[in-house]
Amino acid sequence: MGPINVNQFVDRELLRGVSIGFYDPVVQDQAQAMAGVMPNIISLPYGKSPPLHLQTTSWRHLLKLMARLSGTRIEPTAQATQRNEDLHLRTVIQFVRPHYNSSTWRTIIWFTINQDAERPHLRRSSNPSGDVESLPYSYSLMKLPALLRDGSDSLLSKTYTIPSTHSVPYPVLPISFPNLTLYLQAALDESRRYFNDSSSGMRKFAKMLEHCYPDEFDSGAGANERSRVTGLFKKVIGRGGKSSKKGRGGNEETYDLVTPFVPDEWG
Repeated sequence: MGPINVNQFVDRELLRGVSIGFYDPVVQDQAQAMAGVMPNIISLPYGKSPPLHLQTTSWRHLLKLMARLSGTRIEPTAQATQRNEDLHLRTVIQFVRPHYNSSTWRTIIWFTINQDAERPHLRRSSNPSGDVESLPYSYSLMKLPALLRDGSDSLLSKTYTIPSTHSVPYPVLPISFPNLTLYLQAALDESRRYFNDSSSGMRKFAKMLEHCYPDEFDSGAGANERSRVTGLFKKVIGRGGKSSKKGRGGNEETYDLVTPFVPDEWG
């Protein structure tokens, strides 16, 4: 008997409207059943390669799904690991509508390996907000996915490139989906802290969520809950001191901390 794929126990309704892969996603009004199965291991290449996308019906749906996919992780390809250095994940968040007459926004997350070290004459900004408007350097080496080619926000699309900050640095690969959920929530929490600061690009993520998913923005966690998630993310990246409580697995604690912000619509 082969090993059990724990992803097979995920509610099929959670996989409705989901797509994942190194191809251009199709954005539709009606959420369709996921084609294929959710992989256990996703190998991310270094170099000229399309980004990995993960599409869900909403931001809340994304967090709920990833928190439950304990059997899935993103790791570098065998060729990428030959670089003998830490490889970091770069993440671009996109909210997109199927067409102008649609009131529905879909959530698409794009993933690549950070390749800024390869960029000629790299300029390191002293601005803590980083560059949230430009795509990571790795995207200049590839044929851009159709949904990212406009290069700026529009009535149909809004994007945010998660920067590296002291509190929320780029995650080191490999990383499990539950831990990646913590990273995404920590990035949103940091953006919320800049919400009333018009001089900072960091607030854009929170503003995007407020515009595209106002119900989800209003139901976000309070300051104490957000602090707990950021603290757990720091544990994941090795900055949090003591490990999780004895007798509790990381996935269980991740689920407990993430789900307060994402009311269960799937039972």
